[in-house]
Amino acid sequence: MSIRPVRQISQATPAMEGAGVRLHRAFGFGKTEEFDPFLLLDDFRNDNPADYRAGFPWHPHRGIETITYVLAGSVDHGDSLGNTGSLGAGDVQWMTAGSGILHQEMPHGDADGRMHGFQLWANLPSSLKMTAPRYQDVTAGEVPEVTDDDGTKVRVVCGSFWGKTGPVDGVAAAPRYLDVSVPAGLCRTLAVETERHAFAYVFEGSGTFHDASSPFGVLTEKQGTDGEYLVRESSGNRSLVLFDQGDEISVQAGPQGLRFLLVSGKPIREPVAWHGPIVMNTQDEIRQAVNDLQNGSFIKPS
Repeated sequence: MSIRPVRQISQATPAMEGAGVRLHRAFGFGKTEEFDPFLLLDDFRNDNPADYRAGFPWHPHRGIETITYVLAGSVDHGDSLGNTGSLGAGDVQWMTAGSGILHQEMPHGDADGRMHGFQLWANLPSSLKMTAPRYQDVTAGEVPEVTDDDGTKVRVVCGSFWGKTGPVDGVAAAPRYLDVSVPAGLCRTLAVETERHAFAYVFEGSGTFHDASSPFGVLTEKQGTDGEYLVRESSGNRSLVLFDQGDEISVQAGPQGLRFLLVSGKPIREPVAWHGPIVMNTQDEIRQAVNDLQNGSFIKPS
């Protein structure tokens, strides 16, 4: 077994999307080879309804999959195919945009005005860029949760872990999407397949991610000292941890405990051409998508 070294730790940065939704972006809209097959991760967390109620009105997607995971509040959604619904706390929507879809997402706070969720974009290989759109809507009760003897808790959104398999299936990059909670002071190792790219996104508490050369049980005050990388407690945290190669990660929770997303997937290793929420392989394909939007042929027949 080999511990994955930490390649880098960074903080999500403020961004504004949709009709004026204030959120934090962990990564996206740039060179994302290190995260392949993932393209973007947004943390839309806010306690002020004025900062999110305008939502994400009608907009197109092509060539990708969007994964929305709600922790607090709700998100109403609708699309050009006539699908409608609402995601509540703990619910997941895995949307394969494929050949193209127009949709909208309108967030609402809970009784205290709190809204919290994540949206992850996963790339599609060239062979599936123009596949038919598909939804996988998953309620909170359908997401398996497993608790180890030491109190570590894992919700399995996608992929298999500790004998449980998440309800989302048939995804090209065979991703694993976990919501991990580690109790205060506990040291844990968690398996990640060697051939996958992997990252963690910390959104509660603090802790230390260890390199292979680092002894357990020692928290350092400076990132990168003696092979340890400290994720400090802060307001909402929002720390992104990118891992290098190996077959497991090693983490020690701080005094408040630690909660993070652990996401991994098989890299596609194909060219990426961006045009906002349209992601293809070439600029010619991007131009074709824009032409399709302009001439009304963006939505393909079933």
